[in-house]
This record gives sequence, C-alpha cells and structure tokens, in this order.
Amino acid sequence: MISKEAIKRGYNRGNYIVGAHTPPSYAANLKENSGSIVSTGTAGMQRAAVAVGAAHIAALQGVADEVLTDTGSVVEWTRDWWAASMVSETAGKPATTEGVIVKVSSVEQIQAVMRMANEAAIPVTVSAGRSNVTGAALPLRGGIVLDVCKLNRFLGIDKESQIVEVEAGMFGDVFEQIIQGEHGMTMGHWPSSFGISTVGGWVACRGAGQLSTRYGKIEDMVFGMDVVLADGSLISVGGYSRAALGSDLQQLFIGSEGTLGVIVRVRLKLHRLPDYGRAIAYGFKSFAIGLDACREIMQRGGNPAALRLYDELESGVQFGLPDLNVLLVADEGAAGIVDAVMAISEQVCREMGEKLDGGTIFEKWLDTRYLTGKSSEGFKRSPGFVSDTLEMIGRWSDLPAIYTEVVDALKAVPGTLAGSAHQSHAYVDGACLYFSLRGEVEVENRAKWYRQAWDAANEVLIKYNAALSHHHGVGLLRAPYMSASLGSAFPVLEAVKRTLDPKNILNPGKLGLSDALAHEASQ
Repeated sequence: MISKEAIKRGYNRGNYIVGAHTPPSYAANLKENSGSIVSTGTAGMQRAAVAVGAAHIAALQGVADEVLTDTGSVVEWTRDWWAASMVSETAGKPATTEGVIVKVSSVEQIQAVMRMANEAAIPVTVSAGRSNVTGAALPLRGGIVLDVCKLNRFLGIDKESQIVEVEAGMFGDVFEQIIQGEHGMTMGHWPSSFGISTVGGWVACRGAGQLSTRYGKIEDMVFGMDVVLADGSLISVGGYSRAALGSDLQQLFIGSEGTLGVIVRVRLKLHRLPDYGRAIAYGFKSFAIGLDACREIMQRGGNPAALRLYDELESGVQFGLPDLNVLLVADEGAAGIVDAVMAISEQVCREMGEKLDGGTIFEKWLDTRYLTGKSSEGFKRSPGFVSDTLEMIGRWSDLPAIYTEVVDALKAVPGTLAGSAHQSHAYVDGACLYFSLRGEVEVENRAKWYRQAWDAANEVLIKYNAALSHHHGVGLLRAPYMSASLGSAFPVLEAVKRTLDPKNILNPGKLGLSDALAHEASQ
C-alpha cells in the first residue's frame, strides 16, 4: 500500500535536508552553523529593506513568543530551497539579511502583529517550513518575518464527514501520523517536501502530492479555512461540499502565497486508509507515445494514484533503462476500483508498449523518486554545477511539442548539461510535465545561466498558453513571467491585491505583483 510505504520509507526532515537536492556545502551549513557563511553585509535578493524600529520591536516582544533581530538569525530563519538563493548564498551573499523574525503560536498573536504592521506600513512575510523552491517566503522588503511553526495544534475531527481541522503550522509528517495512527485515515497528500513542509504552506502555494491523480491537489482537499487579513481581522471561507454562493472566496486564498492574508486554520477532507494496491510498468519507444498512453488511460476512465512517465534520460537515472520511456502505473484503494483501473491501464499499455516488471519498477521508484530531477547522478559535480526543476501543465494536444521545445530550448543555453522530463500528474484534459534543468558553468556565471535557462523554458510555455506552474507556485522565480502569462487578467489580480491589502504589506513582490509599498507608489 503506497501511503503506508511512504511513511515507512523515510519521510523525515533530517533525511531530506541533507539529501541530493542541495550541494554538500549548503547542507553542512544548514546542519552546523547557519550564520557563519555571512561574508558580506549585502543581501542577494533584498532591495530597500524596511527597518523595524526599536519601539515596534519592543511592541512585538510584548505580543510574540520570541523576536530575533541579529543578522545570523535572519539568515538562518529565512533560508529556503530555491536554487537561486542557494547560488547567492554559496557566493557569499545570503538571500535575505535584514528583517525581524517574529515567532507566534496563536491566532490572536497573529492578529496583533498584523494590526501593528498595517498601522505602521511594515511588510510582513509569513514563514513556516521554508521548503519552497521559488523564493515565495523570502522577505524581499525586509520588515517582519512571521514564523508560524508553533501554530501547530490538531484541533479536531468530524469522523462521520471525514473532515479534520488543524492549525496551519503543523508539519506534514506529524499531521499524517496523527490521522493515520489515531483515526485510520489519510489525506493522500504526498509532496516531495512532505516532512519539511506545513499544512498551511501546502494551501498557500497550491501544492500537489505524488498521488494527486487519485486524491486530487490541495485545492480539492480543502473544506474550509480561517484567514487573518492585512488589517488583523479574522475571516472564515468555505465550509461546504459544494455551493452556489457567488464566486468561491476560498479559492481566492488558496495559492495566494501570503499576499492576501495569513492562513491560520484549515479544515481538510480525508479518506479511509487504503487496504489494497497494485503496480504495473511499461516501456515505450518515445516520450510522445508514452504521453498518448497516459491520455488514453485517463480518458477511458482510469485514474490511478500514480501515473508517471519518464523520458529516456530519466528512465536511465531512475530505473537503469536508458533506451525506454518508462511508465509506472500504481493504485491503491478498494480492490474493485483498483482492479478496474489497472485493467484499463493494462489494455491501453499493451496496445502501445512493452511490459516491464512492475514490482521491480515500483520498488525502485519508492527508493529513488526524490533523486530524479535535481541530482547530479551521471554528471561530474563541480562548484559550477547548478540543477533545478520546472513543473508546468498543458493540454494533451500541446504536450509532445512542449516537451520537445523546452528540452531543445534548455540545451541551447550555453553551459547546459542536460534537459529532461517526466510526466508526474495527469488529468482528463492535460498533464503536468516536470522538467529537470542541469548546467555547469564558471562559478561566477551560475546565476546568469540559471535565469537564461528559465527564460528559455518559459518562453515556450507562454507560447502554448500553458500554466507556468502546476504545484510549486510563483514566488520570485516565476514573477517575471506572470503578466505575460495571465495577459488581460493580470490587472484583476492586481485589483484584488489592492482591495485586500491596500498598503501592500503582505509578502510584497510575489506572484509578479509590485513590491512597492503604498506610500512609496504614491511618491
């Protein structure tokens, strides 16, 4: 059964932090002495950071659990997993050096902090697990970094309705352990960052787990939630299985990345723990044929928990099969449903590819699924090695061309070692392609290569009107492409932001929105 295997096979913060996702020097600094690598007073990402004065620091100390102001603490408590911030830090410029870390453990404290910040026009960036890979929680303008990790209580469960209520700062592994161990249920949400990300972070960045084809993305799992707005007021949104009450206000905050409010409590839909599972695997001569097989499975009514197709490069890294495009199909749940889904999948795959040992492929996937993408396996690692991943979603009719054009665009950037992809999440109308970017350049040119690679790939995505992100969100990384991507709808996003946060204090500069505070914009 996939969910129990996921718990058993090492979803924990310690293993993930020092894993293949990060250069050894960065991992060592994370574990040993976070502040020691500060070699300059210049931040790599911040501009015109807003200072928090002594009077406001004293006021914050009066309402918060802890307030940290020294540079070493700011660097340590704002680190994230964005490749660009790692490049900056290993070059001697930590991403963010200015700000005040404010740790809280109650909704009332958050309301007090927001009232104070709103009155004084001090920027506030909400922070928790900091597992984001787009710079979404970096305090671009300094100010207050609101750490909500201690807002982590399990509030209750409605077993008959299978709805749980939890505070936003609870980490994913703790949350799933409680609902599985004490209540015999699961949410089915298994992101790669499972052990170092929080429930609120999942919602704020509109995340997805590895079994989303069965269980859905996070926006499908939220039943209701409570949000503190910029002025400190507390609102509740959602609370219905379905409704016709005008626009869905809950969806306005899901994926808002802390720009519209602070998510403090979430009510989530659960599933009974599955007691049956199966896995099969097939190989295809081309990635396009494999994509067609995935489309057929979905459109014939199959929705397996995992439907993951790897191109030749990644099939070689993941499964030792570099001459095939390997498809893993795995499902869990009620036996009758699983068997029906697998029958559909078998029928489709037999028509297009060759059967592989599903059990062996599944076991290898469980053991190595976090290595494909950002790892340096197959490449000689050097100080100038950079790797990252890009996940997007497009229509089935466009995906073969998008795959080819993005890989070609990446390879055309000087210094690129390889571009590859796998399909990670599938739907009836389209799918997510998860691209891997790897480059090796002179150390001083890492940031330049990184941005050129992202520019090249996103030019293709905008051309096909594909979504820039499937589940990692926007943050600072995708901010330059948001206006072109949303087109005529982008001013609507700006208008919503102005209405809910007129002083622009909530996480300024994210989602492609302006980082100018209201009083600065009017000058």
